[in-house]
Amino acid sequence: MLPTISGLIPCSAVFLPAEPAREGRIAFWRPDPAESLHLGGRGAPEQLTIVTPDLLRTTVPALVLPLTEALPLLTRVRSAASAGAAPFWGAATLLALRFAARGLLLPGLSPAGYDAWRLGPLDAADLEEVRELAAAMPPDAHCVPVDLGDGAAGGDGRADTGTGTGTGTGTAGDRDLAVPPRLPAPEPLLRAFLDAVADTLPRSPAAPAAAGGSAYAARPPQLHPELRDWAAEVAAGHDAGVRVSLRIEVDPDARPAAFRAVLQMHGLADAALVADAADVWAGSGPAAAAFPPGARLDALRALRRAARLWPPLAPLLGAAVPDAVNLADEEVAELLGEAAGALAADGVQVHWPRGLARTLTARAVVGRPATGSDLPGLSGLPGPLSAASAHPVGWRYALSGQSDLTADELDRLAEAKRPLVRLRDQWVLIDPAAARRARALARENREVTAADALAAVLTGSAELGGTRYDVEATGPLERLRTLLTADPEHPAPEHPAPGHSGPEHSDAQADVQAHAQADVQAHAQADVQAPAALRATLRDYQLRGLRWLARLTGLGFGACLADDMGLGKTVTLIALHLHRQEHGHEGPTLVVCPASLLGNWQREIEKFAPGTPVRRFHGPDRDLEGAAGRPAGGFVLTTYGTMRLDAPRLAAVRWGMVVADEAQHVKNPRSSTAKALRTIPSAARVALTGTPVENNLSELWAVLDWTTPGLLGRLGTFRTRYAEPVESGRDPRAAARLGALVRPFLLRRKKSDPGIAPELPPKTETDHAVSLTREQAGLYEAVVRETLAAIAAADGMERRGLVVKLLTSLKQICNHPAQYTKEQHGPKESAGAASGKLELLDELLDTILAEGGSVLVFTQYVTMARIIERHLTARGIASQLLYGGTPVPRREELVDRFQAGEVPVFLLSLKAAGTGLNLTRAGHVIHYDRWWNPAVEEQATDRAYRIGQTQPVQVHRIIAEGTVEDRIAELLERKRALADAVLAGGEAALTELSDAELAELVALRPTASGE
Repeated sequence: MLPTISGLIPCSAVFLPAEPAREGRIAFWRPDPAESLHLGGRGAPEQLTIVTPDLLRTTVPALVLPLTEALPLLTRVRSAASAGAAPFWGAATLLALRFAARGLLLPGLSPAGYDAWRLGPLDAADLEEVRELAAAMPPDAHCVPVDLGDGAAGGDGRADTGTGTGTGTGTAGDRDLAVPPRLPAPEPLLRAFLDAVADTLPRSPAAPAAAGGSAYAARPPQLHPELRDWAAEVAAGHDAGVRVSLRIEVDPDARPAAFRAVLQMHGLADAALVADAADVWAGSGPAAAAFPPGARLDALRALRRAARLWPPLAPLLGAAVPDAVNLADEEVAELLGEAAGALAADGVQVHWPRGLARTLTARAVVGRPATGSDLPGLSGLPGPLSAASAHPVGWRYALSGQSDLTADELDRLAEAKRPLVRLRDQWVLIDPAAARRARALARENREVTAADALAAVLTGSAELGGTRYDVEATGPLERLRTLLTADPEHPAPEHPAPGHSGPEHSDAQADVQAHAQADVQAHAQADVQAPAALRATLRDYQLRGLRWLARLTGLGFGACLADDMGLGKTVTLIALHLHRQEHGHEGPTLVVCPASLLGNWQREIEKFAPGTPVRRFHGPDRDLEGAAGRPAGGFVLTTYGTMRLDAPRLAAVRWGMVVADEAQHVKNPRSSTAKALRTIPSAARVALTGTPVENNLSELWAVLDWTTPGLLGRLGTFRTRYAEPVESGRDPRAAARLGALVRPFLLRRKKSDPGIAPELPPKTETDHAVSLTREQAGLYEAVVRETLAAIAAADGMERRGLVVKLLTSLKQICNHPAQYTKEQHGPKESAGAASGKLELLDELLDTILAEGGSVLVFTQYVTMARIIERHLTARGIASQLLYGGTPVPRREELVDRFQAGEVPVFLLSLKAAGTGLNLTRAGHVIHYDRWWNPAVEEQATDRAYRIGQTQPVQVHRIIAEGTVEDRIAELLERKRALADAVLAGGEAALTELSDAELAELVALRPTASGE
């Protein structure tokens, strides 16, 4: 076993180059000689000679690892974001991996003739990044003297054999101790390490089979002197010698106009060094003299490679001086197209004369043209994403970003016989075939669906006929785009739409944009305030969310509010319902949620919208009588399971709005639950979720295709167009397009976002009401009935004991039937299905863990903690348990593991862990069961909510609805004075209640749904 990452962070570390580069090693040692580095059974440490800060040589015991073992450790050490030698080499490892991921790998030979990969070619920005990192190299990262080639790394002679690219750390020197030791320069040592990583990565076990041989694939060093000329040609123009380019010269006065390509040479080390090849051959001029010896040979190698890519350059290879070559018209056309791209990929740039317009750009214009009749208001807009509506596609063409071409000018370019055309008092260099294709495209009568049109104008581009074009909107579609992308607080965008060219728009288009801004002012609803019927003060970000929801639903679109847990999605949705009722939107609101959240929704509605009708459509006696006929509308609450069973009955109601809470429940579009939800029509659809994407982007499609059908197209198209390119990382632009498309319809806020966290109190407390399962309710009523009868027949201590036993039994039943019956669920039986509390705990943990959070779960019963532990293990969720029997050393280990982020869920016994622990890693605290004294709960909460906590703390109290727990919560909330008197003594005070009072306290009350 290797040393732990935390153990390596404070270590000193140095890279020991070798020949070939992949044989290099990393040495770790403790700066303090009194500390030893645990070797994990790797044997005795090697003796490493280093130079101390006072320039004295000394030897230290070091753990020396080959790169194959060191690289995984270094990448993880870097994640600690600490200063020091080990984290420095971790940062260098990540830089090397990033370069390699971009394909910057070149094959070559080391000085001794071994096959070796290296990083390259690196551009100016890459080289600057390497220099900046080298400048940050700490002293102990290059403290092995360069004059100890036969003993710097344990006497194996490999510490000073170079890297194969001329970046070695020096040669042996005088070993007299009076001579100051020489240390390797930071930048050459860093370059040697980067090349060593590059030489290591491609050599996987399958590499020889893929490469068809062992060269550049096998890990053991192999001599290949026969490849030296080939390696030199590969290096030419990339990271050795010189680079060549072509300067195109045009003589428009010749008859016909003459074109020629002039060969230029560039220095790789000095970007300012450039000269014509003719001058270098002649040795004339200061620039030509600055090229190193052998520059001509390097230029010919680069030219030979370029000629294989574009044959018209071949005559230069046979010329005494490769100065220039005359070009035919068709060869110029090739350079205007694919040939220039192929040459550029090989490092050969093509430079055209300045001021010569040669780029024909096309923009697609989507939407019906602007007319005077449809400018005022939004009457010209079709229904959102109506399948029956289509939008025409027009085209605008421009030369080198200048003003749009007229149809006559495009015809003139298309009908030209040569690439050089005189247009608008300037010379235009363009491929006539490209101009003819553009004219044919402009004459097409093309239409796109409303969904594709909206996607195009929101993302600023569209793929038409296999080619991606910039897109701009016109007419009503432009006004809709402006409405959707406007900030509710600042509705007038300060920047043009994607694909727009600003001042080059026509007057008609300017009118469209001007009216679009007026529409935003009139329709974006930036003046929306909290409804008068709302009994809550919305925070600023909640009010912004309300305005956003009101605007989207007012336009007929759906929305997904994807705020983090604890930011108040429920109260925002209640405010939206009241707002829509105030503005004449008829019909009740249907809320579909997990069963564990029914009670919470009802309480929040009754608290924040008192007087608003609310009913549950759940349980055996559920009905919808009157739901559709309420004039003012109200709320109907149901579960996903009930909705799935009774979708036809729910679909028959005329809903004003349908809300899917914890919408990740329908993330699988093929599930029966998702299919049933889609059959329920409504005027508006809103999804609430803290985790819009848990595993893959298809889940995002499922949610948004329910809220706004057609927005993202069919699932297969979405997978091809967005999901696969984004998830594979092969097309970053696809991710940007997807973000632009979904951003108007999905509002995502995190606690860490600027302007959000300051709005939150340091601690937010939430009571979650859950219903008992049928098994729990049966047990509860049986225990109450039997024990109350026994209590009535007892007195004194016996009666007090029976009361305590009753209260304990009821709390255990509320937690989980298995806690009361002492039975364990079988391997195929779901523990969560037997307990409403455990089901809600699953919901909370799924959201918290998806957000990357950590959580404390307190219970007063060790038995219940073990049930939860087994349940989480079966679900594959890592957890750990601390209770009264935990030994002190183990207790400290558990705390350290949690604080280090190794385990996200910490189960704790309330009595054993309610005080004395610092667990600030947790951003959430869950009280699975209620303690009779709230001060005990507060002390437990303070394990996370204490000095050192840097994140808002969310406290969740789970209460079994209609039970003794519910009654205690009411006492705490409504009768604090009485609660202080009764609950101060805990359960002992409750034993003094009369039989009638006790029966009232423990009776199982029906919920609002009649269950």
